Amino acid sequence: MFKKVLIANRGEIAVRVAHTLREMGITVVAVYSEPDAAAPHVAIANEAHPFPGKTTAETYLRADLIIDIAKQSGADAIHPGYGFLSENADFARSCQKSNITFIGPTPESISAMGDKITAKKTMQNANVPTVPGWSGDNDAPIATVQKEADKIGYPLLCKAAAGGGGKGMRRVDKPEDLEQAWQSAAREAASAFGDARVFLEKYIENPRHVEFQIFGDNEGNVVHLFERECSIQRRYQKIIEETPSPALSPELREEMGDSAIAAGKAINYTNAGTVEFILAPEGQYYFLEVNTRLQVEHPVTEMTTQQDLVRAQILVAAGQPLPFTQSSLQQTGHAIECRVYAEDPANNFVPSTGKIVAYQPPQGPNIRTDSGVTAGSEITVYYDPMVAKLIAWAPTREQAIAGMTNALNNFVILGPTTNIPYLRRIINHLEFAKGNTHTHFLTEHTIDASPPNPPVEAYIAAATSKQSTTTSASSTQTVDGDTPWHTLGPWRVA
Repeated sequence: MFKKVLIANRGEIAVRVAHTLREMGITVVAVYSEPDAAAPHVAIANEAHPFPGKTTAETYLRADLIIDIAKQSGADAIHPGYGFLSENADFARSCQKSNITFIGPTPESISAMGDKITAKKTMQNANVPTVPGWSGDNDAPIATVQKEADKIGYPLLCKAAAGGGGKGMRRVDKPEDLEQAWQSAAREAASAFGDARVFLEKYIENPRHVEFQIFGDNEGNVVHLFERECSIQRRYQKIIEETPSPALSPELREEMGDSAIAAGKAINYTNAGTVEFILAPEGQYYFLEVNTRLQVEHPVTEMTTQQDLVRAQILVAAGQPLPFTQSSLQQTGHAIECRVYAEDPANNFVPSTGKIVAYQPPQGPNIRTDSGVTAGSEITVYYDPMVAKLIAWAPTREQAIAGMTNALNNFVILGPTTNIPYLRRIINHLEFAKGNTHTHFLTEHTIDASPPNPPVEAYIAAATSKQSTTTSASSTQTVDGDTPWHTLGPWRVA
């Protein structure tokens, strides 16, 4: 087993990984940028090493610096978390060359799934259902592209081969719009990914996004840990996830699970990964992609299977077999995850920066909060504004929704504006309660993004405050006296 592991990440996932490492008796090495010097992931580590810089390009994306720090600290392995370098095949290869274990899949598996055209052909060869499409030459005459598009049928998508997050993707509803969309997608793909290749794919109307957690080991075993429904998305980014999916029958779950395992075996997959599918309204499912890393939404799987996926990652990376078999895995109850962001839904969801003045996550036996901040933490412009992941478990979906609602009501964050009221309105939407979700749910249903009225406590505090203010020509200074803020405790926007 490893003696020392460097976590090449920040925020809540770095804290999450550190907890398991410490439970396993493994020394934790953190890295941090200048804005993260006082971050929780630094405090929880046994040792921490600084980056000289602030931006991601200067810090968490510097593979060379991370490997140098790993060598200097004597780390046996690197856990990449998610994002940053987690799906970078070159980084995984550099770890291998430096005799440092990369806690994740092989560079070959990462490369095989990094190109959407190659990935699709691999899945077709493995008899995994794929969306009808065409992947020809970008230099093909537009007449050829038009001909292939007519075969697929409209609406369709022009998609970047190396893309993700909605970049290099254009929807086309009629033939006369195809040429402009094809060229526009190629330009954006070249700018965003350095790769202008684009392919055509049938557009599935109002699909669900259903993914399966898979796990492989070095002995050729591949299992799945059931599905997660991730259909509630905004600008192609998931914000609410749950398991089990309310759309899957036992028969469909088994069929999709078998396809997920086939996808993993087709690329000799090891460690944690996710096979993503889109599920059409009529019940047909299609392969979308493989995320070759731990997913943001992995806690809902952990809550319903009682498995520590990070621990399993570490065991497999250390050469041990999977700590579970397919027959031993079972799901119990229902779990929902909400991603809490420091952003302003009423102002086009712009990130909200500043210091977190008060921070009090909700408590409860079936509530879990994965967080990378605390009171006093600063939300900066340099990184993703996700503050925390809030997870609620219950025996049934209806009870899980009620538990999540209560948890959101009791999540205290003072300082930056958050999307908590917006999340609560989604969770309590009638169609969400019925399980009628799809990837365009937030477009189809108007969710009120306006801020709620301040609670009574806020008005009381404002009316009875004994603060005194002194003003000079150059500044205004507020001096705290015996104010209600000291006696009322943290109040929340309910």
